Amino acid sequence: MTSLRHNQSSASGAGVEPVPSARDPRDLYLDAARACLLDVGWRRTTLTEVARRAGVSRMTIYRTWADMPRLLADLMTREWSGVVAAAVADQDDSLPRVQRLVSTITATVGTLRANELFVRIVELDPELILPYLLARRGRSQDLILGVVESEILEGQARGDIRPGNPTAIARGVLLAAHGFVLSAHTMVDEQVSEQDVESELALLLTRGLLP
Repeated sequence: MTSLRHNQSSASGAGVEPVPSARDPRDLYLDAARACLLDVGWRRTTLTEVARRAGVSRMTIYRTWADMPRLLADLMTREWSGVVAAAVADQDDSLPRVQRLVSTITATVGTLRANELFVRIVELDPELILPYLLARRGRSQDLILGVVESEILEGQARGDIRPGNPTAIARGVLLAAHGFVLSAHTMVDEQVSEQDVESELALLLTRGLLP
């Protein structure tokens, strides 16, 4: 699972260090939007306030995003993609393929569930997530599906993962993960710990992927 791990081009020639590129101004604007959402939530965040926090004119922000929903979509894509990329980068390549994939998925679920932006949205503006659960997939979901499907295809070719439609298997994995991201806390009490729930997810995924 390397497609998200090596996302910077290497410099040509031995011993030559890559020259760091300047940060995309859009990232600075998204940083400002993220800070707004953490502070006051979606309903009270405006493009004008984002511009003020970013230290640019309103027209600069309006030229980049025509409205807040488009800005939010880019912010969530960046945030969730970053969570996935971090989990992939931290995976242990010495583990068997299924165990490695399951470990990466469960780590992603746990990190996303604790992500401060995700928690803030769920607390204040849960309706922002509903379209991606009830109506359509988002870009970050498609990114995750692509990574998981690629790993499943490689595992099937080596006999490590059960036969079947890799696209359908990847989508089943993502659907299972959705529930653990959004609702795991409702299943935690004096009888079942968060770790117990996470172990059940790992077992569910492992048995669903092994031949």
